[in-house]
Amino acid sequence: MTATDVARNFSLVLDAVAGGETIVITRGGRRVAELTPMPAGNGAAVREALRRHAPDPDWADDMEAVRDLLYVEERG
Repeated sequence: MTATDVARNFSLVLDAVAGGETIVITRGGRRVAELTPMPAGNGAAVREALRRHAPDPDWADDMEAVRDLLYVEERG
């Protein structure tokens, strides 16, 4: 499918991909991209990913430091 056709029919293209189709996008007759359905995930996969990575004990402190850098402009 050409990039122009994808742009003109984006909603339909997304529907097709959500339905399991893979769309190859071309520009100037060359293949430039491929839209594929996302792999299905589940809670077990998320739990396993979280188990594989140890929590960062400094994360909360890092977030607090970032918040301290923010400046909120008051508008009157």
